[in-house]
Amino acid sequence: MLCLFDVPCRCVRNPDNPMERFTLDFEKPIIELEGRIADLRSYASVERIDLSDEITKLERKVENLREEVYRHLTRWQRVQLARHPDRPYTLDYVEMMFGDWIELHGDRAFADDKAIVAGFATFEGRSVAVVGHQKGRDTKQRIFRNFGQPRPEGYRKALRIMQLAARSGLSVVTFIDTQGAYPGVGAEERGQAEAIAVNLREMAILPVPIVSLVIGEGGSGGALGIGVADRIYTQENTYYSVITPEGCASILWRSAEHAPKAADAMKITPKDLDELGIVDGIVSEPGGGAHRAPQKAAEELTTVLEGALEELEKLDPDTLVTQRIEKYASIGTFSE
Repeated sequence: MLCLFDVPCRCVRNPDNPMERFTLDFEKPIIELEGRIADLRSYASVERIDLSDEITKLERKVENLREEVYRHLTRWQRVQLARHPDRPYTLDYVEMMFGDWIELHGDRAFADDKAIVAGFATFEGRSVAVVGHQKGRDTKQRIFRNFGQPRPEGYRKALRIMQLAARSGLSVVTFIDTQGAYPGVGAEERGQAEAIAVNLREMAILPVPIVSLVIGEGGSGGALGIGVADRIYTQENTYYSVITPEGCASILWRSAEHAPKAADAMKITPKDLDELGIVDGIVSEPGGGAHRAPQKAAEELTTVLEGALEELEKLDPDTLVTQRIEKYASIGTFSE
């Protein structure tokens, strides 16, 4: 599947080569060990000698180190993983999880926003509508996709597809991955806030099942604009929040350098959200993150999505809407 100028959506780096991976600071000890293993294998192959014992020891060591590092990630480190440039994006998951993908374009009012992709596909024997944020891999794609930050026409396109799905009795699947809606002057002039607000209202009463999957960043109304759903699931290395940690830090401490402190204060990781009752479940990722084994990550999402749709499709439209509204009404606590 191609997304721009015949360039594949997935990253051009080779994930099997440790030296070609984008590396976060806390991943460096792991990557260094993996590099040593790769060097030993290459040396053993060239010199035709048996280094299997040494390689096995290093593989065991790197596996233990990986487990230790990813078991104790801070909230800020999970935010960094959510932004990892090699993570699978919406179109990657569409390719791995769905069939017969047909993308539709335009909001029938102004333009086609490339930061949101929308269309119809088949999933495990059923037709569904798919809507999701789409980022880019290289500079050209990122500009083309506006860095995954939708304008109002993107939300209006998404709603058009969802309402078309409702008229056809098809379930809706949304993929959330954005820092937020685009804050530019043009977007505001064309009704950014109104477009998101209309989506919130219309998705709340859409008479078909809606399942949202957070696959990266879930920032503010930009995420919620396609995220009002019967079931919300987050991959374990993602975040979902009213604002990015940098934005919060800039407001509270006048400096984005305090983003790690803000991430802790906001409690934005899947574990936090699950404990607060905001999400319906956490989808496990392969060791090291979804970018290390995209197909396995897609299989985990497929299992969760299949279970959710099987459950929701048994409900009549009135029950769906009632339960959806009650779900959001019950989030949070207050005292009189």
